Amino acid sequence: MKALLKSLAVLVLALPMAVHAQAWPSKPLRIVVPFTPGGFNDTLGRILANDLSKTLGQPVIVDNRPGSGSLLGTELAAKAAPDGYTLFIAALPFAVVQSLYKTSMDVTRDFAPITLAGVSDNMLVAHPAFPVNSVQELIKMAKARPGRINYGSSGSGTSVHLCMELFKTMTGTFMTHIPYKGSAPVVADLMAGQVDIMFDNLPNVIQHVKSGRMKPLAVSGPRRSPLAPEVPTVVEAGVPGFEVTVWFGVLAPAGTPRDIIQRLNVESAKIINSPEVADKFLKQGVEPKTGTPEQFGDLVKSEVVRWAKVIRDAGIKAE
Repeated sequence: MKALLKSLAVLVLALPMAVHAQAWPSKPLRIVVPFTPGGFNDTLGRILANDLSKTLGQPVIVDNRPGSGSLLGTELAAKAAPDGYTLFIAALPFAVVQSLYKTSMDVTRDFAPITLAGVSDNMLVAHPAFPVNSVQELIKMAKARPGRINYGSSGSGTSVHLCMELFKTMTGTFMTHIPYKGSAPVVADLMAGQVDIMFDNLPNVIQHVKSGRMKPLAVSGPRRSPLAPEVPTVVEAGVPGFEVTVWFGVLAPAGTPRDIIQRLNVESAKIINSPEVADKFLKQGVEPKTGTPEQFGDLVKSEVVRWAKVIRDAGIKAE
Protein backbone atom coordinates (compact mmCIF):
# COMPACT_ATOMS: atom_id res chain seq x y z
CA MET A 1 0.00 0.00 0.00
CA LYS A 2 2.82 2.40 0.93
CA ALA A 3 4.54 1.61 -2.38
CA LEU A 4 1.34 2.35 -4.26
CA LEU A 5 0.85 5.68 -2.47
CA LYS A 6 4.46 6.62 -3.18
CA SER A 7 4.03 5.85 -6.87
CA LEU A 8 0.85 7.93 -6.99
CA ALA A 9 2.63 10.83 -5.29
CA VAL A 10 5.42 10.71 -7.89
CA LEU A 11 2.85 10.72 -10.69
CA VAL A 12 1.01 13.68 -9.17
CA LEU A 13 4.25 15.66 -8.85
CA ALA A 14 5.28 14.83 -12.40
CA LEU A 15 1.91 15.73 -13.90
CA PRO A 16 2.34 19.55 -13.88
CA MET A 17 5.74 19.24 -15.57
CA ALA A 18 4.32 16.91 -18.22
CA VAL A 19 1.39 19.24 -18.85
CA HIS A 20 3.77 22.20 -19.03
CA ALA A 21 5.99 20.47 -21.57
CA GLN A 22 3.01 19.42 -23.70
CA ALA A 23 1.42 22.87 -23.53
CA TRP A 24 4.52 24.81 -24.61
CA PRO A 25 4.23 27.18 -26.30
CA SER A 26 0.87 28.50 -25.19
CA LYS A 27 1.63 32.24 -25.43
CA PRO A 28 3.85 34.63 -27.43
CA LEU A 29 7.64 34.33 -27.24
CA ARG A 30 10.14 37.16 -27.32
CA ILE A 31 13.67 37.31 -28.68
CA VAL A 32 15.88 39.80 -26.84
CA VAL A 33 18.45 41.49 -29.09
CA PRO A 34 20.92 43.58 -27.03
CA PHE A 35 21.64 45.95 -29.95
CA THR A 36 19.80 48.57 -31.97
CA PRO A 37 17.97 47.56 -35.16
CA GLY A 38 20.04 47.50 -38.32
CA GLY A 39 22.88 45.07 -37.61
CA PHE A 40 23.08 41.35 -38.30
CA ASN A 41 22.15 40.49 -34.69
CA ASP A 42 18.81 42.16 -35.32
CA THR A 43 18.49 40.53 -38.75
CA LEU A 44 19.03 37.08 -37.21
CA GLY A 45 16.46 37.80 -34.50
CA ARG A 46 13.84 38.87 -37.03
CA ILE A 47 14.44 35.89 -39.32
CA LEU A 48 14.01 33.50 -36.39
CA ALA A 49 11.00 35.40 -35.06
CA ASN A 50 9.24 35.24 -38.41
CA ASP A 51 9.87 31.55 -39.06
CA LEU A 52 9.54 30.26 -35.49
CA SER A 53 6.12 31.89 -35.23
CA LYS A 54 4.98 29.68 -38.12
CA THR A 55 6.58 26.53 -36.72
CA LEU A 56 5.50 27.01 -33.09
CA GLY A 57 2.08 28.47 -33.78
CA GLN A 58 2.62 31.49 -31.52
CA PRO A 59 3.69 35.09 -32.20
CA VAL A 60 7.41 35.71 -31.67
CA ILE A 61 8.37 39.31 -30.93
CA VAL A 62 11.84 40.90 -31.29
CA ASP A 63 12.71 43.03 -28.26
CA ASN A 64 15.68 45.34 -28.98
CA ARG A 65 17.40 46.32 -25.71
CA PRO A 66 20.64 48.17 -26.52
CA GLY A 67 22.81 49.84 -23.91
CA SER A 68 26.10 49.57 -22.00
CA GLY A 69 27.83 47.58 -24.70
CA SER A 70 25.03 44.95 -24.75
CA LEU A 71 25.10 44.52 -20.95
CA LEU A 72 21.57 45.90 -20.47
CA GLY A 73 19.89 43.41 -22.79
CA THR A 74 22.08 40.54 -21.62
CA GLU A 75 21.21 41.05 -17.96
CA LEU A 76 17.54 41.41 -18.87
CA ALA A 77 17.55 38.05 -20.64
CA ALA A 78 19.57 36.36 -17.88
CA LYS A 79 16.96 37.36 -15.30
CA ALA A 80 13.96 36.32 -17.41
CA ALA A 81 11.85 33.34 -16.35
CA PRO A 82 13.39 30.09 -17.64
CA ASP A 83 10.11 28.92 -19.14
CA GLY A 84 10.94 28.81 -22.83
CA TYR A 85 9.31 32.14 -23.65
CA THR A 86 12.49 34.25 -23.74
CA LEU A 87 15.28 33.72 -26.26
CA PHE A 88 18.45 35.76 -26.65
CA ILE A 89 20.58 36.61 -29.68
CA ALA A 90 24.25 36.61 -28.74
CA ALA A 91 27.37 37.60 -30.62
CA LEU A 92 31.01 37.94 -29.64
CA PRO A 93 30.36 40.79 -27.12
CA PHE A 94 28.35 38.28 -25.08
CA ALA A 95 31.65 36.63 -24.11
CA VAL A 96 33.19 39.84 -22.76
CA VAL A 97 30.49 41.65 -20.77
CA GLN A 98 31.58 40.17 -17.45
CA SER A 99 35.21 41.11 -18.14
CA LEU A 100 34.41 44.72 -19.01
CA TYR A 101 31.54 45.66 -16.72
CA LYS A 102 30.60 45.35 -13.08
CA THR A 103 27.98 42.62 -13.02
CA SER A 104 27.17 39.58 -10.95
CA MET A 105 26.18 37.76 -14.12
CA ASP A 106 28.22 34.85 -15.48
CA VAL A 107 27.23 34.07 -19.06
CA THR A 108 28.45 30.48 -18.79
CA ARG A 109 26.25 29.94 -15.73
CA ASP A 110 23.20 32.11 -16.35
CA PHE A 111 22.36 31.04 -19.91
CA ALA A 112 21.43 27.79 -21.62
CA PRO A 113 22.95 27.56 -25.12
CA ILE A 114 20.58 26.59 -27.92
CA THR A 115 22.66 26.76 -31.10
CA LEU A 116 25.41 28.56 -32.94
CA ALA A 117 23.87 30.35 -35.92
CA GLY A 118 26.74 31.59 -38.06
CA VAL A 119 30.25 32.97 -38.30
CA SER A 120 31.69 35.97 -40.11
CA ASP A 121 34.61 38.40 -40.27
CA ASN A 122 35.09 41.99 -39.30
CA MET A 123 36.31 44.23 -42.10
CA LEU A 124 38.71 47.12 -41.59
CA VAL A 125 37.36 50.02 -43.63
CA ALA A 126 38.17 53.69 -44.14
CA HIS A 127 36.51 56.72 -45.63
CA PRO A 128 37.41 56.86 -49.34
CA ALA A 129 39.31 60.14 -48.86
CA PHE A 130 41.33 58.88 -45.89
CA PRO A 131 44.96 58.92 -47.11
CA VAL A 132 45.92 55.28 -46.55
CA ASN A 133 45.38 52.34 -48.88
CA SER A 134 46.79 49.44 -46.88
CA VAL A 135 47.23 48.18 -43.35
CA GLN A 136 50.93 48.98 -43.42
CA GLU A 137 50.23 52.58 -44.48
CA LEU A 138 47.73 52.84 -41.62
CA ILE A 139 50.26 51.55 -39.09
CA LYS A 140 52.89 53.99 -40.39
CA MET A 141 50.52 56.96 -40.13
CA ALA A 142 49.24 55.93 -36.70
CA LYS A 143 52.79 55.73 -35.34
CA ALA A 144 53.68 59.09 -36.86
CA ARG A 145 50.50 60.74 -35.56
CA PRO A 146 49.57 58.96 -32.30
CA GLY A 147 46.00 59.66 -31.21
CA ARG A 148 45.18 61.84 -34.21
CA ILE A 149 43.50 59.08 -36.19
CA ASN A 150 40.06 58.27 -34.85
CA TYR A 151 38.22 54.99 -35.15
CA GLY A 152 34.54 54.35 -34.59
CA SER A 153 32.79 51.36 -33.10
CA SER A 154 29.24 50.24 -32.48
CA GLY A 155 29.92 50.52 -28.75
CA SER A 156 32.39 49.74 -26.01
CA GLY A 157 32.93 46.02 -25.60
CA THR A 158 31.55 45.11 -29.03
CA SER A 159 33.51 42.77 -31.27
CA VAL A 160 34.56 45.68 -33.46
CA HIS A 161 35.89 47.67 -30.51
CA LEU A 162 37.86 44.68 -29.20
CA CYS A 163 39.07 43.88 -32.70
CA MET A 164 40.62 47.34 -33.07
CA GLU A 165 42.05 47.31 -29.56
CA LEU A 166 43.73 43.98 -30.33
CA PHE A 167 45.03 45.48 -33.59
CA LYS A 168 46.45 48.48 -31.71
CA THR A 169 48.16 46.25 -29.15
CA MET A 170 49.68 43.97 -31.79
CA THR A 171 50.90 46.86 -33.96
CA GLY A 172 52.07 49.21 -31.18
CA THR A 173 49.81 52.02 -32.36
CA PHE A 174 47.46 54.45 -30.63
CA MET A 175 44.22 55.67 -32.21
CA THR A 176 41.33 57.47 -30.56
CA HIS A 177 38.14 55.47 -29.94
CA ILE A 178 34.74 57.00 -30.68
CA PRO A 179 32.00 54.65 -29.40
CA TYR A 180 28.50 54.84 -30.87
CA LYS A 181 25.23 53.23 -29.89
CA GLY A 182 24.93 50.63 -32.61
CA SER A 183 26.38 50.02 -36.06
CA ALA A 184 24.09 52.19 -38.19
CA PRO A 185 25.18 55.60 -36.82
CA VAL A 186 28.92 54.86 -36.95
CA VAL A 187 28.58 53.52 -40.50
CA ALA A 188 26.77 56.73 -41.48
CA ASP A 189 29.43 58.92 -39.88
CA LEU A 190 32.29 57.05 -41.54
CA MET A 191 30.69 57.52 -44.96
CA ALA A 192 30.17 61.20 -44.10
CA GLY A 193 33.85 61.58 -43.24
CA GLN A 194 33.32 62.16 -39.51
CA VAL A 195 35.12 58.90 -38.68
CA ASP A 196 38.46 57.91 -40.24
CA ILE A 197 38.45 54.13 -39.94
CA MET A 198 36.75 51.24 -38.18
CA PHE A 199 36.37 47.51 -37.99
CA ASP A 200 32.76 46.43 -38.47
CA ASN A 201 30.93 43.18 -39.04
CA LEU A 202 31.15 42.31 -42.73
CA PRO A 203 27.33 42.21 -43.15
CA ASN A 204 27.11 45.83 -41.99
CA VAL A 205 29.61 47.26 -44.52
CA ILE A 206 29.95 44.99 -47.53
CA GLN A 207 27.31 46.80 -49.63
CA HIS A 208 28.95 50.16 -48.89
CA VAL A 209 32.33 48.74 -49.89
CA LYS A 210 30.87 47.47 -53.17
CA SER A 211 29.28 50.86 -53.85
CA GLY A 212 32.58 52.67 -53.28
CA ARG A 213 31.40 54.59 -50.24
CA MET A 214 33.95 52.81 -48.04
CA LYS A 215 37.54 51.77 -48.70
CA PRO A 216 38.39 48.20 -47.58
CA LEU A 217 41.79 47.54 -46.04
CA ALA A 218 41.59 44.01 -44.60
CA VAL A 219 39.38 41.29 -43.11
CA SER A 220 39.91 39.90 -39.63
CA GLY A 221 39.39 36.18 -40.24
CA PRO A 222 41.76 33.39 -41.23
CA ARG A 223 40.75 33.48 -44.92
CA ARG A 224 39.73 36.06 -47.48
CA SER A 225 36.00 36.58 -47.81
CA PRO A 226 34.36 35.25 -50.98
CA LEU A 227 32.37 38.50 -51.01
CA ALA A 228 35.57 40.54 -51.31
CA PRO A 229 38.32 38.17 -52.50
CA GLU A 230 40.58 41.07 -53.44
CA VAL A 231 40.78 42.24 -49.81
CA PRO A 232 43.64 40.63 -47.81
CA THR A 233 43.41 39.27 -44.30
CA VAL A 234 45.11 41.29 -41.57
CA VAL A 235 47.74 38.55 -41.37
CA GLU A 236 48.42 38.79 -45.12
CA ALA A 237 48.63 42.56 -44.70
CA GLY A 238 51.55 42.16 -42.32
CA VAL A 239 50.26 41.56 -38.78
CA PRO A 240 51.20 37.94 -37.94
CA GLY A 241 48.90 36.10 -35.53
CA PHE A 242 45.96 38.49 -35.82
CA GLU A 243 42.67 36.65 -36.18
CA VAL A 244 39.15 37.49 -35.02
CA THR A 245 36.13 35.45 -36.07
CA VAL A 246 32.74 36.93 -35.28
CA TRP A 247 30.01 34.48 -34.26
CA PHE A 248 26.27 34.68 -33.69
CA GLY A 249 24.10 32.33 -31.65
CA VAL A 250 20.88 31.72 -29.76
CA LEU A 251 20.47 31.10 -26.03
CA ALA A 252 17.81 31.03 -23.31
CA PRO A 253 17.92 31.74 -19.56
CA ALA A 254 19.57 28.97 -17.54
CA GLY A 255 17.06 26.48 -16.23
CA THR A 256 14.91 26.45 -19.36
CA PRO A 257 13.57 22.88 -19.65
CA ARG A 258 15.82 20.58 -21.63
CA ASP A 259 13.06 19.39 -23.96
CA ILE A 260 12.31 23.00 -24.94
CA ILE A 261 16.00 23.69 -25.57
CA GLN A 262 16.17 20.62 -27.82
CA ARG A 263 13.02 21.64 -29.72
CA LEU A 264 14.36 25.15 -30.26
CA ASN A 265 17.72 23.75 -31.35
CA VAL A 266 16.07 21.58 -34.01
CA GLU A 267 13.69 24.28 -35.25
CA SER A 268 16.34 27.02 -35.32
CA ALA A 269 18.77 24.80 -37.24
CA LYS A 270 16.07 24.01 -39.82
CA ILE A 271 15.46 27.72 -40.35
CA ILE A 272 19.14 28.73 -40.53
CA ASN A 273 20.12 25.90 -42.87
CA SER A 274 17.13 26.32 -45.19
CA PRO A 275 18.26 27.36 -48.69
CA GLU A 276 16.45 30.70 -48.54
CA VAL A 277 17.88 31.78 -45.17
CA ALA A 278 21.35 30.35 -45.88
CA ASP A 279 21.43 32.42 -49.08
CA LYS A 280 20.47 35.56 -47.13
CA PHE A 281 23.27 34.87 -44.65
CA LEU A 282 25.89 34.27 -47.34
CA LYS A 283 24.94 37.42 -49.26
CA GLN A 284 25.66 39.36 -46.06
CA GLY A 285 28.99 37.64 -45.46
CA VAL A 286 27.82 35.24 -42.76
CA GLU A 287 28.44 31.50 -43.07
CA PRO A 288 25.49 29.55 -41.62
CA LYS A 289 26.79 27.22 -38.95
CA THR A 290 24.71 25.31 -36.42
CA GLY A 291 25.37 22.50 -33.94
CA THR A 292 24.35 21.05 -30.61
CA PRO A 293 23.72 23.13 -27.49
CA GLU A 294 26.82 21.52 -25.95
CA GLN A 295 29.04 22.54 -28.87
CA PHE A 296 27.84 26.12 -28.67
CA GLY A 297 28.34 26.10 -24.91
CA ASP A 298 31.96 24.98 -25.36
CA LEU A 299 32.54 27.83 -27.85
CA VAL A 300 31.15 30.41 -25.42
CA LYS A 301 33.37 29.11 -22.60
CA SER A 302 36.50 29.26 -24.76
CA GLU A 303 35.66 32.78 -25.97
CA VAL A 304 35.12 34.04 -22.41
CA VAL A 305 38.62 32.83 -21.48
CA ARG A 306 40.26 34.16 -24.65
CA TRP A 307 38.83 37.68 -24.49
CA ALA A 308 39.28 38.03 -20.74
CA LYS A 309 43.01 37.62 -21.37
CA VAL A 310 42.99 40.09 -24.28
CA ILE A 311 41.12 42.68 -22.19
CA ARG A 312 43.45 42.18 -19.23
CA ASP A 313 46.68 42.24 -21.26
CA ALA A 314 45.64 45.26 -23.32
CA GLY A 315 44.22 47.16 -20.33
CA ILE A 316 40.93 47.69 -22.16
CA LYS A 317 38.33 49.60 -20.17
CA ALA A 318 34.65 50.14 -20.87
CA GLU A 319 34.02 53.73 -22.00
